[in-house]
Formats: sequence, C-alpha cells, structure tokens
Amino acid sequence: MDSQPPYDNDLKKEMILRDHLAAARTVLANERTILAYLRTALATVAAGVGLVHFAVAPTMRIVGWLLLPVGALCLIVGVIRYLHFKRYIFSITKPDDQPRA
Repeated sequence: MDSQPPYDNDLKKEMILRDHLAAARTVLANERTILAYLRTALATVAAGVGLVHFAVAPTMRIVGWLLLPVGALCLIVGVIRYLHFKRYIFSITKPDDQPRA
C-alpha cells in the first residue's frame, strides 16, 4: 500500500498565486504549532519543578517528578512533528517556483 496521500499527484502541478499564499499560511501554522508544543513542554516542566521543590506531600513530589519527563516528551514529539510536516510542506511546494497570477 502506498503511504502517500492520493491527492499528492494533484498538488505537484503548477501552483498559482492562491496556492502559494495557502502554502505560506500552512508554514506559519506549522510554526505556531511548534511554539505551542514548546509552551506546553515548558509549562509542564515548570510545574514539575515547582512540585518537586515546594510540595510537602510525597505523592505531589512523585507527580512533580513524573511531569519532568512528560514535558521533555512533549518537546520531542513537537520537534519531530514540526520537522516531518516542514519536509512534507516543502516537498509539495517547490520554493523556487515563481507565483503566477
């Protein structure tokens, strides 16, 4: 079974200006997504550090220690997804194409 979406062949045709603008919006959306992953990872790690440092109850300290790898995992997943979709977006859109009206 082919792993590429069925619409891939249609997307490799000549792009008009509207298509280039849509591709630019898609790139910006991908960048916003990596920033959201980064923000979530940072908040999760900060919550974990806060719980480990300030919590009195041992269960809350355990939760704090568990939040640290969850934050790191969130960052790793975000970076992998960002790079995957960045390669996919640029494989569909040829950056050296000039838009035509």
